[in-house]
Amino acid sequence: MAIRDRGKLKWQPASFMPLGFEMTRAMFKDQERQPKPLLDEYEREEFDQRISYAMESNSPVKLSIWDDGFTYEITGRIHYVDPITKQLRIEVKPGEFERIAFEDVVGVCVIG
Repeated sequence: MAIRDRGKLKWQPASFMPLGFEMTRAMFKDQERQPKPLLDEYEREEFDQRISYAMESNSPVKLSIWDDGFTYEITGRIHYVDPITKQLRIEVKPGEFERIAFEDVVGVCVIG
């Protein structure tokens, strides 16, 4: 008597699993999102003073950046402050720059 196996047909209902795992990951990621911190006028002024001090003394800066519900940190030297586009240009590595909007900065710490 021969075994009658259905082959790939028996695994077809499990084809939704990668999509289910992806949806679960997205759900947990959405739960970890935080609202943007509200900064008052005095905190913004303090950030401006720290940024100008870091530019004058050529000191590295650690910036806390809020992006779409998550906060991450960037460390580097402030190369240029553009008041027209309201962006900071930070030299992360020699010759490598990142642009960051003023409104996304939620923390400034001068290192050194």
